[in-house]
Amino acid sequence: MSKSPLKIAIAGLGTVGGGTVQLLHDQAALLAARAGRPLALVGAAALVQPTELPLDGVPFFTDARVMARDCDYDVLVELIGGADGIALDVVKTALGRGRSVVTANKAMIAHHGMDLARLAESTGANIGFEASVGGGIPIIKSLREGLAGNHVTKVMGILNGTCNYILSTMRESGRDFADVLAEAQALGYAEADPTFDIDGIDTAHKLAILASLAFAMPINLDGVACEGIRHVSALDIRYADELGYRIKLLGVAALADGKVEARVYPAMVPLAFPLAHVNGPFNAIVTEGDFVGRTVLEGRGAGARPTASAVVADLMDLACGRAMPMFGVAVDRLTPLPAAPAEAHRSAFYIRLMVKDQPGVFAEIAAALRDEKVSMEQIIQRGRAPEETVPVVMTVHETDEASMLRAVGRIRTLAAVADLQLIRIESL
Repeated sequence: MSKSPLKIAIAGLGTVGGGTVQLLHDQAALLAARAGRPLALVGAAALVQPTELPLDGVPFFTDARVMARDCDYDVLVELIGGADGIALDVVKTALGRGRSVVTANKAMIAHHGMDLARLAESTGANIGFEASVGGGIPIIKSLREGLAGNHVTKVMGILNGTCNYILSTMRESGRDFADVLAEAQALGYAEADPTFDIDGIDTAHKLAILASLAFAMPINLDGVACEGIRHVSALDIRYADELGYRIKLLGVAALADGKVEARVYPAMVPLAFPLAHVNGPFNAIVTEGDFVGRTVLEGRGAGARPTASAVVADLMDLACGRAMPMFGVAVDRLTPLPAAPAEAHRSAFYIRLMVKDQPGVFAEIAAALRDEKVSMEQIIQRGRAPEETVPVVMTVHETDEASMLRAVGRIRTLAAVADLQLIRIESL
């Protein structure tokens, strides 16, 4: 075994940072045996020094910028979070010194990944970011290395454990969105301000990263269309069950005819598809490659231990001398690809209307669909309530999004229609 340790400085000692420190301590012998050298913590930075972590003898800094600038380390682990500010500062400082970086910061990678990759290439440093997508799921390594012999044409998945927990719990309990969101916040699955999760922003960050790796293109966060789950109701989830689907927030990136379609949206997923059965805070990611076909990876998408596992996987690569460009090839070899127009997206759709039970209403709805050449597949309507609105549910065959939205826009103007919800149906 080499006597020269890999010297690690860690910035951020929250949930993931604490888990990483604990893993490095508890698994020290295993890691040293597998790497052929010790992994040594030589610096740690946080606003307050935690007493519950095994940091005896480790130099402690209350300013991560000072540690990044002055500490003698081989690799800096950034677990502060946030696209900008101190997280970006310490990463740039480390890379500027020619030191490698390992991070779980998907927002920073999504917004600044190209600039950071160029800086790393210019100084001979490396960037590991396995923990930025999918928690403990090794999707970055799979796309960058395991599927290197394939042209990947599609990557899709459940990329946010908070949303998956909310949707799964709504289905199991029959409760509505607001109630389950409050529970998720109380349990620590959702932040006090859950906007990044429930509006799909977190998933968009992760999808932009995966699309870059899958299609060898620069990160294009602006090219990701984004829709969250605020409008999904317990009623929609019950009808999804009846129709043979589960509702999941998906990130989907597909390459066709030289154009990339990248979208985040709640979708009805057929029960025959593996993603339909991924529940609670778990993530799952599906890839399609020309030689390998379909692969499915599933696991815990967040938390101290799974994410720390991914952080340490990157540290082990560095300890063993395994290194490659951040996105699989040098930045100047990534090929910008145009975004496919959103209105050209094709899928089947679920439509749930709340309508006043009046003569001729359904004929008007059918006419709006007919005029846009949208073909109905099935309809569910039960009971009558002349003084109230009643749900009418239908699914339509695959059509282009522009036609569907035109039809929906016309239906919304009907006096008898009090509410309309539209959810895409994801095909296998």
